[in-house]
Amino acid sequence: MQSQLPEVRISGIGVSPGIALGPIAFRAWATEEPSAEAIAPEQIESEWARLELALEATRQEIRSIQERINNDAGSNRAGIFDAHLLMLEDKSVLKEVRQTLEDKLICVESAFHQVLGRYADALSKIGDAYLSDRSIDIHDVSRRVIRNLAGFGPTPHATEPHVLLAHDLTPSDTATMDRDFVLGFATEVGSPTSHTAIVARSLGIPAVVGLHKLPAAMRWGSTVLLDGYAGLLIANPTAATLASYDEIQAKKAAANTKLAELRDRTSRTSDGRLITLSANIEFLQEMPLVNKNGGAGVGLYRTEFFYLDSNGRLPTEDEQVANYKRVAQECGNSGVIIRTFDLGGDKLFRSQPSDGAEPNPFLGWRGIRVSLDERDIFKTQLRAILRASAKEKVRVMYPMVSALEELLEANRILHECKSELESEDVDFDAEIEVGVMIEVPSAAVIASRLAREVSFFSFGTNDLVQYTLAVDRINEKVAQLYQPAHPAVLGLMKMAIDAGHEQNVWSGVCGEMASDISILPLLIGLGVDELSVGAGQLPMVKFAIRQLDYKRCTELVEEVFTLGEAREIHARSSVIAKDCYPELFN
Repeated sequence: MQSQLPEVRISGIGVSPGIALGPIAFRAWATEEPSAEAIAPEQIESEWARLELALEATRQEIRSIQERINNDAGSNRAGIFDAHLLMLEDKSVLKEVRQTLEDKLICVESAFHQVLGRYADALSKIGDAYLSDRSIDIHDVSRRVIRNLAGFGPTPHATEPHVLLAHDLTPSDTATMDRDFVLGFATEVGSPTSHTAIVARSLGIPAVVGLHKLPAAMRWGSTVLLDGYAGLLIANPTAATLASYDEIQAKKAAANTKLAELRDRTSRTSDGRLITLSANIEFLQEMPLVNKNGGAGVGLYRTEFFYLDSNGRLPTEDEQVANYKRVAQECGNSGVIIRTFDLGGDKLFRSQPSDGAEPNPFLGWRGIRVSLDERDIFKTQLRAILRASAKEKVRVMYPMVSALEELLEANRILHECKSELESEDVDFDAEIEVGVMIEVPSAAVIASRLAREVSFFSFGTNDLVQYTLAVDRINEKVAQLYQPAHPAVLGLMKMAIDAGHEQNVWSGVCGEMASDISILPLLIGLGVDELSVGAGQLPMVKFAIRQLDYKRCTELVEEVFTLGEAREIHARSSVIAKDCYPELFN
């Protein structure tokens, strides 16, 4: 029977598409801090033995999760949990736990919790949304180990169909959800870049995050409707709301049928302009979905996550070669663009003494700045990329370039690596294409000069918007000021794209703007040659491209540059988008 309580709508961020309807179940997400019970010195070894048993039990749990994900049709995310397994083997972490155990003479639960808590806190303070989200992975591992130390074992699961609400969920919480019972989930915190969101998309579980504090209307067992497309949670939906969502479901089903038919079709506008449509990936395990959805290779391989999955241990040259080759082989003739490590200095070297957190990591030691300061690490990666290019289509791209000097020096080091490999009689592509990320306003302004040294530009729009508008993109207090359609952002992009085209340098977009179908007409009108999006978004974006008219999009861009407000520009673009592909909107 439908509840008589009034309908309540809460807006969040849709991170996994789909619609779910059912009763609420709650899950508390917390790693409770174990009490620091004192132990005698003679108990140290027995405490350490307890930890070793708990670590092994946790390994078995995580491997079971991986097996479950691998067996789930269409799922390619089991590799996410390789990082969790590596945390359990990290010698530097275990050494700190042992030292804490001996110095403080406290139970091993508390020692383990304190050490991993410090790492999680450090990651959560990094000025990068993706890296900040990795703190959840550390909490996930910590919680599992502590539960096993206490003899509780894995977390039990509900046995009736429900929509799960929680303050937060860990990746393994998400991965072990029983799809027969969990219809969808919503959390008060989280972001589209969290591993939890990634796993939800992989498993096809509708999900909404960022709901903030849930109101009292959310009672256990009351009916909610979850809209993973629009990022809505609707408590006590009315009959009218349910009827409207039945229509939405029917439209989505029809649209998905159309999308599936596009796998082998080109991403060409209705008047003939070809836009290369590639995928952004973090893990090799994503490639089956890229190919299933018809991606033209990989437009952005974020290699820092290969580094992070090594849990702070820098991968060797041979390990990198093997990884890059496998990705490139999966891409075939379309190839892969490998972005060199884009990490902040506060994460890079766990073995070195810490100088303390950077006061403003957004403007600090990151991207190409780290690579140019740490030449040996940079050269190892460049050598690996070059070696992987011997028989496969591989391109290399530098992140966070803000000055010509950085690009010239990076290319000089690349040339040095080529000379070394030649002297070692090692094969590589001597004409490997080199590109730069345009994510700093200064790079866009000097694009005509940068274009003389590279083959392509790729716009990292997440950072470009942030730096252009001086808006911290993960600060909720200024979130309304983060405007991708701001005329200053579009002006910088147009300047760089035109400068590149004048020198036969093509331009792509690999940030979140590339998958925002409401502003896709703007990107097409600006003259981009390539878009790179998440593997799951490929069919939707391809469909949208094929419905657009390039001439109409260029006229839109000419028009919007006469406007001053981002809101009005976005509205003009949305009108064209909804006119050309209404079935992709609710």
